[in-house]
Amino acid sequence: MMFWPKQVRGDRSMQDRTFAFYVKQMEEGHAAEICTWQYEAPYNIYGWLPWEQMKALEVEFGDPLIRKQQYVSIMDDQNRLSGFAQYFPMEGVTRIGIGMKPELCGHGRGRDFVTAIVQEGLRRAPGKELDLEVLTWNNRAIKAYQKAGFTITDLYERRTPSGMKPFYCMVYKGNSSGTGAI
Repeated sequence: MMFWPKQVRGDRSMQDRTFAFYVKQMEEGHAAEICTWQYEAPYNIYGWLPWEQMKALEVEFGDPLIRKQQYVSIMDDQNRLSGFAQYFPMEGVTRIGIGMKPELCGHGRGRDFVTAIVQEGLRRAPGKELDLEVLTWNNRAIKAYQKAGFTITDLYERRTPSGMKPFYCMVYKGNSSGTGAI
């Protein structure tokens, strides 16, 4: 599934600029590359185990069946790997997990990146609600999700490898502002 926003014009501000992303089945090479990504603190908690460990333990996209059923690669308009998404099926809901390549984070691409992921989620599970979980301190991600049409609907604590942490649940409601509309 492809998401091609309107053409980028040189006279537009960074806020108004759009970026093209498309979704494709995650290939093993993409999964291996994602395992090498290093995020700066405090985002370093989003890193993965080394690829050989992921495969040996068959966890997340290291398991070929889970990778095929739930994971996709997010590519840019130059066919470069820009990130990934997971579509985790739940009763009446598809929970989305999102990861962007570290060097692309914080540069105004989040809305379009998330919009491509949402479009694929809606295509995969028409009529199902889309939601995601985000740590409450991750304002950079929260802003991107809001620009793409997500709204905070709940606050709760979840166990993480470093103990209990506060999370927001955000639900896709569409975007009434016109930016990033699906």
